[in-house]
Amino acid sequence: MGKINQGILGGVSGQVGNVIGGTWKGIDYLRIKPSSVANPRTEGQVDQRSKFSTVLRFLQPMTDFLRVGFKLYANKMTQFNAAMSYNLNNAITGAYPNFMIDHANALVTRGNLTGASNGAASSPSAGNVEATWTDNSGSGSALATDKALIALLNTTRGEAVFTTAGPARSAGSATIPVPSEYSGEDVEVFLGFVSEDGTKVANSVYLGSVTVA
Repeated sequence: MGKINQGILGGVSGQVGNVIGGTWKGIDYLRIKPSSVANPRTEGQVDQRSKFSTVLRFLQPMTDFLRVGFKLYANKMTQFNAAMSYNLNNAITGAYPNFMIDHANALVTRGNLTGASNGAASSPSAGNVEATWTDNSGSGSALATDKALIALLNTTRGEAVFTTAGPARSAGSATIPVPSEYSGEDVEVFLGFVSEDGTKVANSVYLGSVTVA
């Protein structure tokens, strides 16, 4: 049992109801005892944790890439957390315990810059993945000098290869070298753009799954 020292205006020692009191360096303090959770693993909680883990596995290999891709949405949160929030709400498919990432609805770059047009991906030679697009400079906010943001995600290994300073939009293509051990494995390919001065970013476009030659 706790007690109130020096009357009602004094400090509390021990526990009174759900209030715990004590003294630290001569200072009286109070804190509320947290309510116990009867079932910390409800169906809703397990469901949400599983979704969270699914998105985390998807984004973690691209952490450095997301610092550019989601920098415009890092308001009172990190770029990674902004990407987590978006993809949790928009890129999950399936049902527990088999949640998956819907790559077509996922974003690894986000912004209002005009995005890629007619994007495609292939592996034309050993150890290389090529992304191609139509130069749509002059359409909307697109400029010829915008730089390609390209991410290749190897979900089997939980690894990613990416560039935040790819060729200009006007180039229409980019070749990305990948590790030799990726041969025969699939990579998920995403293409976005960032303006030359870095102030604008485009929503990424999913170019599909490519088997590395």
